[in-house]
Amino acid sequence: MANRGGKRWIRLLLDILSVIAALSLLLSYFSPYTHPDTFSIIPVFGLAYPVIVIVFILVMIVQVFFKRWFALGMFVLFLSGLGLHLRTFTFGSGDEPPKNSKSLKIMSYNVRLFDFYNDDPKQAQLSRHKILEFLKDESPDIVCFQEFYQQDKPTNFITKDTIIPLLGIKDYQERYTHVERGRRNYGIALFSKYPIIEKGEVRFDSDLNSFNYSIYSDIVFHKDTIRVYNIHLQSISLDSEERAALINEKSKTGFFSAMGKVIEAFPERAKQAERIMNHIRNSPYPVVVCGDFNDTPLSYTYQRFHNHLTDAYRNCRTGIGKTYAGEIPAGRIDYIFHSEALGSHQFKIQENALSDHYAISCKVFVK
Repeated sequence: MANRGGKRWIRLLLDILSVIAALSLLLSYFSPYTHPDTFSIIPVFGLAYPVIVIVFILVMIVQVFFKRWFALGMFVLFLSGLGLHLRTFTFGSGDEPPKNSKSLKIMSYNVRLFDFYNDDPKQAQLSRHKILEFLKDESPDIVCFQEFYQQDKPTNFITKDTIIPLLGIKDYQERYTHVERGRRNYGIALFSKYPIIEKGEVRFDSDLNSFNYSIYSDIVFHKDTIRVYNIHLQSISLDSEERAALINEKSKTGFFSAMGKVIEAFPERAKQAERIMNHIRNSPYPVVVCGDFNDTPLSYTYQRFHNHLTDAYRNCRTGIGKTYAGEIPAGRIDYIFHSEALGSHQFKIQENALSDHYAISCKVFVK
């Protein structure tokens, strides 16, 4: 009798877990289509999607041995979100460039200020040197930096003036917040081996109190002109206690503080994404959008770009991408999107992290 009672409890717990897993997966499906201002909790399920889908699959497999009809229902639910699953688990091979066409190598890289604030100044210089060596080896035609750092002269921490001759740069664009003390500049920058004929920015409401910006450059590439956007969407800005709390949840105060910042950032990114897309729709040229979106493929922010542009990673690569190299498992939050008039191939993710983000790059061409 005791054995039967134990099995009942196991089945009951399994059923409860199955329902929770199914509801969580269903809510993650709604995340790309629900504005964060409408239901602030739903974006969290999109953020947690990788964990949710793994738990869901494991529970579904176990249910096969207990309630097959329940497992079948879960399988149907899983299949109903196949298009969303393929944003994370991708199957792409890239576009084949036309004969005699030329490709433009574009890189996006959040360099975390070149590690300037490392407690060890020698280590900071070493990190900067490694990043510059990586850039030299990759030799992109266009590189978009987020969390770029530039110190006014005199300085021994040279960034911009090293990159220009290192890559043979013809033109560049910057957007900074300047801090008078220390003559420091924080923001984003775009460097191009090809001429820039027009520069501009898409202003955010948060421009005055953050380091998140969006700039664009119209670049002449042989006989064509391409508009390249470099964007850094709303950051969460967790402190060390909040980061630790999200990882191990030892501090309840830190955990709730961190989750509060996570939830507050979702609607801000959504507004920024909508503003950028409104600007992109009026572009006279094909566009490439590079940057740190701080959001996953199952997010409202990603959906704004996905509706009109091609995700170069999904177009080119097979597998699960990871662009965030920090302690918190965030997965793919850095992207290169492009217009349908452009093709993409040879998408690469940096192998060895030199920042808390991996550099990403691909080659694009006019179809």
